[in-house]
Amino acid sequence: MAFERINAVGTSFFGRGSMELLPEELKKRGFKRGLIVTDSFLYENGTGDKVGTFLLKAGVEYAIYYLVEPNPTTIIVNDCLEAARALEVDLLVAVGGGSAIDTAKAVSIVMANGGKVEDYEGINRSHKPGIPVVAVNTTAGTGSEVTAFYIVTDPVRQSKMCMVDPNSMVTIAVNDVELMMTMPKGLTASTGMDAMTHAIEAAVSKRATPFTDKDALWAMDVIKAYLPQAVSDGSNEKAREMMAYAEYSAGMAFSNAGLGMVHAMAHSLGGLMNLPHGICNAVLLPFVMEFNGSMPEAAERYKKAAIGLRLPGAASMTGEQAVKETSACIRRLSREVGIPQSLRDLNVSPGNFEALAETAMRDSCMEDNPIKPSLQQVIEVYGKAYG
Repeated sequence: MAFERINAVGTSFFGRGSMELLPEELKKRGFKRGLIVTDSFLYENGTGDKVGTFLLKAGVEYAIYYLVEPNPTTIIVNDCLEAARALEVDLLVAVGGGSAIDTAKAVSIVMANGGKVEDYEGINRSHKPGIPVVAVNTTAGTGSEVTAFYIVTDPVRQSKMCMVDPNSMVTIAVNDVELMMTMPKGLTASTGMDAMTHAIEAAVSKRATPFTDKDALWAMDVIKAYLPQAVSDGSNEKAREMMAYAEYSAGMAFSNAGLGMVHAMAHSLGGLMNLPHGICNAVLLPFVMEFNGSMPEAAERYKKAAIGLRLPGAASMTGEQAVKETSACIRRLSREVGIPQSLRDLNVSPGNFEALAETAMRDSCMEDNPIKPSLQQVIEVYGKAYG
C-alpha cells in the first residue's frame, strides 16, 4: 500500500473584500509584531500600508520591508532576515506574488531553524516549521501561497535554488481579487501561464494521484476559459476571481504531485538571465510536452491534459494525439495572451544551452518528470525552443 502526504494551507480567504476576514483570524492567534514583506511598487502605491491597516485592527504592530525584487536572491533574503530579527517579529506578512511570498517563506524557515538559506536547498531540509506567514496574494499564477515550494536565486552560482519543504507552508492565505484588479496585462498573462504550467506538469507527474488530478484538470479548464478575459479586461471581476481559484487549485496540485522538466529548465533560465519565471515556463511548456510525449509511457499521461483542456474528442485520443493537440492548444493560448513564442524572442544565447541544461538536470523538479532526460536531450529541447 502506498502512503501519501497531503499538504494544504490551514486557513484561506477568497473573494473581493476577503481581507476584512484577516483581523479576527489574527486576533485568535495572538500575534503581536509583524513584518510586511513586499516590493517597492506595492509599497509606493500604498498596498503595503493598506494591508497594514488590517494588522492594526488585530492589534499587530508592523513595519514594512519593501526591497523584494523579481527572482529574489539570497542577498534579499538575508537583508529581510536581518530586519525581521532586529524587530523580533512573530509574524511575516507577504504582500505580492511569488517573489514576496517566497522571500517570506525563506526568512521564516531560517528564523526558525537557524543557519543560512542555502542550507535548505532541496527536499525536506528543515527540522521544524518556520515562523507563521500570512500570504496576501496580489497575482493569479505562482501558487506560492498554497504550496510547500519556494525558490531563491543564488547569485554566486547564477542558479535558482528550489526548496520543497512542508515546513514552509503559509499559515493563512488571502486571495482578495480587489488587490488583483490593477495587475498589468503582461503580468496577468505570464502568471496565468505559470499556473497553467503548474496544472499540466502536476497532471503528468510521476507522483500524480486522483487527489491532485481533480485540482490540476479543473485548473486547466478554468485558466483556458478565463485567462484571455483577464488579460483583455483587467477590470473583469469574474475573470479575476476565477483565475484566483484556478491558480490556487493548480498550486494545490503541484504542491502534492510535484512539477517536472519545464520548471527545471525555467529555473535554470531565470537564474542565469533573470528572466520572468512565468514567461520562461510558457515558452518552454509545449516543447517539453512534445519531448515527453515522444516516449509512449509518457504520452499516455497527456490524455488527462487533453480532457482538462476540454479538447474535442479528448476521451478517445491516443497518447500521441493528446500530445499533439494539447501542445497546439497551449501555443494558441500563449499567442492569444501575448506571450513570446521562442527563446530567441527572449534574447537567450544558444551558447548557454549546455550550461543551462547542466543546471536544469540538478534541479529537484526534474525528479517528478514522467521520463528522465539525458543532458543532451535537455540541450536539444532548449534548441527547439530557441527556434
